[in-house]
Amino acid sequence: LMLIVGARPNFMKVAPLIRGIQQSFEKKFRFILIHTGQHYDPEMSDSFFKDLEIPEPDYNLGVGSATHSVQTARIMERFEPLCLKEKPDYVVVFGDVNSTLACTLVAVKNHIKVAHVEAGLRSFNRAMPEEINRVLTDQVSDCLFTPDTIANANLLNEGIEERRIFRVGDIMIDALHWELKRATTSDIHVRIGVEKGRPYGVMTLHRAGNVDDREILTRLMN
Repeated sequence: LMLIVGARPNFMKVAPLIRGIQQSFEKKFRFILIHTGQHYDPEMSDSFFKDLEIPEPDYNLGVGSATHSVQTARIMERFEPLCLKEKPDYVVVFGDVNSTLACTLVAVKNHIKVAHVEAGLRSFNRAMPEEINRVLTDQVSDCLFTPDTIANANLLNEGIEERRIFRVGDIMIDALHWELKRATTSDIHVRIGVEKGRPYGVMTLHRAGNVDDREILTRLMN
């Protein structure tokens, strides 16, 4: 198996899968971990590998930042030689980032089977680059691993054969269960100066549609 990660959401999803392989299937097959370098800042990459106890990648493509088209093209150009060298039985991709689509296209064009973890999710908003990535990835993947029946229905409505769809549950729940052990002993409230027992919230804002428009961002903050 060639496991593809490129950005923060992928790191969260690959960690439980690697633990499952190591615990139950290490003698059945081996995996090669490929980091495309789509997220490369230590706070967005290295810290996740450390905290989630993900092994060092076997390869790092180092693509860095660029426009969606340029970044996708760079990943494809650098990933193909690894496919030809390693000859994997399956390329396993996660979620909906540019690395997901880019490596899927390379694999399919080289007649390598693709498994998509977290398949079938839809926003039904084609203005989102992630929506394009997930729709196209699902169309050409051989195995579509879905989190729920809604995802299954989305795929069937798009004409994807039922034999390619496998409802396995949400891998992020596996990640959550593992993280809960650390969360109960965390001293984060001390480090950020929040009184223990006092209610507080955590919010992330990163989608372009939320943060690039001053009016929308102001409304969200208010």
